[in-house]
Amino acid sequence: MTGKFTPTRRSALRCLAYGGAGTAFALAGGILTTFDVADAESPAANHLKPLFVQISDSHIGFNKDANPDVRGTFLRAIGLINRMPAQPRFVMHTGDITHLSKPEEFDTAAEIMKSLSAAEVHTVPGEHDVIDATGQGYMERYGKPSAGRGYYSFDSGGVHFVALVNVLNFKPGGLGALGSDQLSWLKADLAGRPVSQPIVVFAHMPLWTIYAPWGWGTADADAAMSFLRRFGSVTVLNGHIHQIVQKIEGSITFHTARATAYPQPRAGMADGPGPLKVPSDQLASMLGLTRVTAVRHRHAIALDDRTLG
Repeated sequence: MTGKFTPTRRSALRCLAYGGAGTAFALAGGILTTFDVADAESPAANHLKPLFVQISDSHIGFNKDANPDVRGTFLRAIGLINRMPAQPRFVMHTGDITHLSKPEEFDTAAEIMKSLSAAEVHTVPGEHDVIDATGQGYMERYGKPSAGRGYYSFDSGGVHFVALVNVLNFKPGGLGALGSDQLSWLKADLAGRPVSQPIVVFAHMPLWTIYAPWGWGTADADAAMSFLRRFGSVTVLNGHIHQIVQKIEGSITFHTARATAYPQPRAGMADGPGPLKVPSDQLASMLGLTRVTAVRHRHAIALDDRTLG
């Protein structure tokens, strides 16, 4: 990072954390809350036992000007997670692990993720992970928890987690889709669960329409949300757009993650989506930090995103 902005070690950690290291999630008083990965090294965060960390859009294999060293930034993100005093139960990668679904890209990503200290790694595929249209390369490596379907659920720390796939059957305009089989499975998976149980949903593409002309959304997401609205605390986490966008709708909080690879333009602010190269002296304004507080009476989370520039 060059130019007038000269980071201290602390600000550099923050810069990396919100340019790609991820967000740490914890249970505080039975309510899902979040805190900065960079702040996880501070004594003030020691009382928070992290439940999981989300990372996204590593694009291993990408080597263009926007970031010619995506392997290096992914490794730096992993390093930040490993230095957290209390390790998360698991790390969730919300897709685009690779850039072109090549075997060597999956192999490189697997080697990097082996260095994680976290006990478990969970994933959902991004569209760059299933370029072969069947997702065979992804499923061979990450399909075991789902019996090769890609979507599955699990419980950890009192929270029910649901991993969905919306990158295999695109709709006109490039919107993602879940499909009837997956929606039927989701309805059955949630049936009978108490409304008080926190639910966290992962998918690569946003599960609400952020910007339809760029395909930033999921065509049948409303059907999935109809099964989730009865719960008191639902958090929906996505990647794909390489920037933070948030929406709160009743008891459901939607939040997209920054990438570990490169930024993308804001919706409608370019000819189309794609890697965004910025001058080095503007990089700080493309990164940022997120301050998070728990909205206890709503059983939701509130996030305040601020840039470093």
